[in-house]
Amino acid sequence: MTTTSSTASSTSALVAQINASSSGSSSGTASSTKAMSDQFLKLLITQIQNQDPLNPTDNAQFTSQLAQINTVSGLEKVNESISSMSSQFLQMQAMQSASLVGRSVIVPGNALTVSDGKATGQFELSSAADSVKVDVLSSAGRVIDTIDIGAETSGRHQFSWTPAEGVDTTGLRFRVSATRGTAAVSSTALQSQQITSVAAGSSGSASMNLTLKDGSTVAYSAVRAFGS
Repeated sequence: MTTTSSTASSTSALVAQINASSSGSSSGTASSTKAMSDQFLKLLITQIQNQDPLNPTDNAQFTSQLAQINTVSGLEKVNESISSMSSQFLQMQAMQSASLVGRSVIVPGNALTVSDGKATGQFELSSAADSVKVDVLSSAGRVIDTIDIGAETSGRHQFSWTPAEGVDTTGLRFRVSATRGTAAVSSTALQSQQITSVAAGSSGSASMNLTLKDGSTVAYSAVRAFGS
């Protein structure tokens, strides 16, 4: 029949469109998916009404394609819900982070600040070490003292250093070297800094960035510990 042939042709075109939508990234809007679903149902009813009684149409294909439409629609709703939750989480994180302004944090870095005649620093070891040494560096990068810590376990550790009288303590840095036998052990220098402001990450990111007193910026996720 002419009607059946025409409807089948229209259905085939719609099926191709549905397959393209369901195999993509669900970029279509919910309204377009609903319109597609309504159109498909109209074509399905017309096809059934005009099918050849001696050669009935296999409805399994139509049912499968309708299921794909529902899947695409469901994914769109899930994406909308996740996007809304992400936005709310970012707002909550910003509100909580605002209370951190003025507090100190332990973050990756090797700045060493002398306070009340003594400086403290921290570091992390990826594994246990037989020997750990900390070099105190001047602002020019010259070694002015070496602290022999000895053996340490993996994880985060703290050290203290008292400068000799007359030593310039401006712009001090430190460097950690650790070994186990003849093999080097990976270490991360940590420093204490005060938070001066909090800001959202780049557009589309759910992260928060912390601006520190020395002017540097670190991701909220980089914080190892919070102080007072």
